Amino acid sequence: MMLIINKLVKPKVSNVYDTYWKFAAERQNVFFNKIANLPFLTTDPILQNHKFTNAYRASDRVSQYLIREVIYQGDQEPNELLFRILLFKIFNKIETWQLLLHEIGEITWRNYNFDRYDKVLSEAKKANETIYSGAYIMASAKSEFGYDYKHQNHLRLIELMITGNLSNKLLEARSLSEIYELLLSYPTIGPFLAYQYAIDINYSQMIDFNEMDFVVPGPGARDGISKCFIDMGDYSETEIIEYVTDIQESEFKRLGIEFRDLFGRPLQLIDCQNLFCETDKYARVAHPEAEGHSGRKRIKQIYRPQKGVINYWFPPKWGINENLLL
Repeated sequence: MMLIINKLVKPKVSNVYDTYWKFAAERQNVFFNKIANLPFLTTDPILQNHKFTNAYRASDRVSQYLIREVIYQGDQEPNELLFRILLFKIFNKIETWQLLLHEIGEITWRNYNFDRYDKVLSEAKKANETIYSGAYIMASAKSEFGYDYKHQNHLRLIELMITGNLSNKLLEARSLSEIYELLLSYPTIGPFLAYQYAIDINYSQMIDFNEMDFVVPGPGARDGISKCFIDMGDYSETEIIEYVTDIQESEFKRLGIEFRDLFGRPLQLIDCQNLFCETDKYARVAHPEAEGHSGRKRIKQIYRPQKGVINYWFPPKWGINENLLL
């Protein structure tokens, strides 16, 4: 591992801390049990009844669709690639992408027309269809662009990013943190979204930065950190994520857990950040006495098996796809 955080005052863990590692391992076991098409995925009653994202972000259903069907399908010219990624991620919903494909045909920047896209999305909205994912809240951007419908403002936001030569700026960036700062400079894109979008763009061949280079804790992760640690010592929330990512191997060993990594790829900073968010949710049931910043007491999303099989496939530059066949 490349991250070694030496601080004078170490963080003090709570009883939720070990749950962080146990959850990561069991959620990853569920992932492999799904791949093996096993009828029984886990004996953990919380995982049986509630929906949690994968231990590895890139393994999630939406990320898998983004990687396979959006990023690596179609024109790889920077503007075209960036347009597809932004359009998909603004809504972050597979069904919305498929609706646009069905109504518009090939999705390209060179043939983009605001009125056509607006018409499709406005009709879906009027039919009471949900066009945005519930995974995170997108600000309406009405104060910036002036439209009544949120999707109209977001289409204009994408236009602003593409016409402002964002793709060239991304190509010239020297780090993942520079990618983050570029995205953060646009209206309605806050720190959480800027980091998530940076990771999504980094799945593509447009840029190639190490996921171990940079992390930004989101609100859910901060809740999870507050539950896992009584005192953070001399560590910031960002450094806590770096710290646990660095010591993952020794912590699994300490707990006697055989962690099945992603075909030789250890947990990255983005994954450990995400696992704090999921541990926050898991602890609402497993450790109801633990209070995070949000004060939430229950897990809203119920687990419902998804129809269809996911043919897992990861960014080729990671060099792990060949292991999927083993």
